[in-house]
Amino acid sequence: MTDSTTRTELPLTERPQGGCACGGHDDAVPALDARAISHAIRHATIFGALSGLRAGEQMDLIAPHDPLPLLAQVREREGEAVSWDYVERGPEAWTLRFTRVA
Repeated sequence: MTDSTTRTELPLTERPQGGCACGGHDDAVPALDARAISHAIRHATIFGALSGLRAGEQMDLIAPHDPLPLLAQVREREGEAVSWDYVERGPEAWTLRFTRVA
């Protein structure tokens, strides 16, 4: 049982727009460093992160090599719903910015 006197509810019109409304997020583009993820689960982890993006949201991926096989898999799975641009091209790391279009 919840005691309504100990909890303050904001009217729906006053809640922050977008996100989960917890107020704990910043506007920086999140980054996933694939170099720190075991090769056995790397692609699955990346696909999970991409699936969590809503339309218009972005994430950066830092990879130990040019991720051409991964990009082919993303295109196969997501079609045109996810786009990407290179932010950095090696030689130590490749950084790509993914955007969920739809």
